Amino acid sequence: MPPDARDLAALPKAHLHLHLEGGMRPGTLRELATRNGMPVPEIRGFGNFGAFAAMYVAACEVLTSADDVARLIDETVDDALAAGAVHVEPGMFLPHHRARLGPDEQVLELVLDALATASARTGVSTGLMVSADRTRSPEEAVEQARLAARYAGRGVVAFGLANDEHGHPPEPFAEAFGIARAAGLLSTPHAGELDGPASVRGALEVLGADRILHGVRAVEDPALVQQLAQSEVCLDVCPTSNVLLSVVDDLAAHPLPALLDAGVRCSLNADDPLLFGPGLLEEYALCRDILGLSDAQLAAVASTSLTASGASPEVVANGLSGVDAWLAAV
Repeated sequence: MPPDARDLAALPKAHLHLHLEGGMRPGTLRELATRNGMPVPEIRGFGNFGAFAAMYVAACEVLTSADDVARLIDETVDDALAAGAVHVEPGMFLPHHRARLGPDEQVLELVLDALATASARTGVSTGLMVSADRTRSPEEAVEQARLAARYAGRGVVAFGLANDEHGHPPEPFAEAFGIARAAGLLSTPHAGELDGPASVRGALEVLGADRILHGVRAVEDPALVQQLAQSEVCLDVCPTSNVLLSVVDDLAAHPLPALLDAGVRCSLNADDPLLFGPGLLEEYALCRDILGLSDAQLAAVASTSLTASGASPEVVANGLSGVDAWLAAV
């Protein structure tokens, strides 16, 4: 990094692709697991999605009380602030917590209250993405969408679709996403990570995606890249996650620069920093140092993260002004 490079922590940005439990600090994971008499889950070195998913569920299981959830959210928002984020939009699958924290709506209210409290304390804007699990039934996804829709305008800003894409395409979840979109929620499914361009097309054409979490395998289809470039759809890209789950061979080969060069709107994100290592700020630094993104490109990515978010118009406008000031600084 050049000695006169701009400070990436001072660049206003939004964090849009962050699984709430996967944003837990390693020390918090160890402390909660030890307190509950659980083995401390392994937090690095997966190579495949199945191993990662098992560790993710183990991280969910250390959350056994409202205080645990509040601590997780406080630390998540503090970490966003330290990374220069003015808005953070974590996602979660509520049924993961039924056995320990209660019914889905109770868990949702607990999370939204904690997010509002952390936002008031730090000044970081927050919103929640309620996600469905694509490996479970479309009927359950409809139930989750109806719950999310009831809290639109009350802290829930987006509806997602997560878990293993192999054998679980977007199309069966059309009804759930129709409910979410009708309530004014952003459509934010995972696609184009483990499965190829067909999953991205399904997310676009059937789920009406506003943002696609990952989406990087769209580069395998030039016509699809052109379609994305001509749209307002944002890809919420997570480079380190893609390397550690073998979506790409190594960071230097990541398609983010090619997507940006083609005119595709992209945001930068950490996905699950507990399990993959780098946080939001580190992902920006890696993209500067390894992928060679210029400060102008990083500023454009940060601007996209703001305009593609569920943040209020005031937060977006203030953030964009800050991005312009950051880029103008010498």
